[in-house]
Amino acid sequence: MSEANNVSGQVGSDQDQPAAAGSERSGSEHGRNVTELAAELATTKDRLLRSLADQENIRRQTQRDRDEAVRYAAFRFAGDLLQTADNLERAIASVPPEQRSDGAVSGLLGGIEATRRALLDAFARHGLRRLDPIGEKFDPNWHEASFELADDSHPPGAVAAVLQPGYVHHERLLRPALVGVSKSPKETPVASEGDKHADG
Repeated sequence: MSEANNVSGQVGSDQDQPAAAGSERSGSEHGRNVTELAAELATTKDRLLRSLADQENIRRQTQRDRDEAVRYAAFRFAGDLLQTADNLERAIASVPPEQRSDGAVSGLLGGIEATRRALLDAFARHGLRRLDPIGEKFDPNWHEASFELADDSHPPGAVAAVLQPGYVHHERLLRPALVGVSKSPKETPVASEGDKHADG
């Protein structure tokens, strides 16, 4: 009787061993699945954050482009009007001083000057600024040198004459100022010893 019980107990123990082993494998696989899911979730979250950041950058760039397009919408139109401003200034400068007191000439000249002032006021309202850099240090970013001249009233490298004013639209150069740049006067050459003897 005891032998039968021992046999049945041994059989029961042998049957429990595979069940325990299966349970261990199931727990191990469950742990791996959780780790894999966590890694996949972290990867997906990282991709989502990157995608959101890219969309925000695109939105900001689009907004900057739109703002700049609005800000500089009049850039080309203003450039076309510069010739008109130049012509008005030439017309004013062409009137001899002795004729400015004449009634007809004075009235016409006053109208031209009023038109020029109105145009410059319109330029200012739309962000255009005139460059008239007389006496300033020559800057190739804003000025275009046409010639050099010896001028004691300005230091070397300074703008001594303005042939054509420049214009800036907000911070963007519309047209450089056409200028003459001051240079040092040439030094008088020192006479050589041979020249001195020849003079003597």
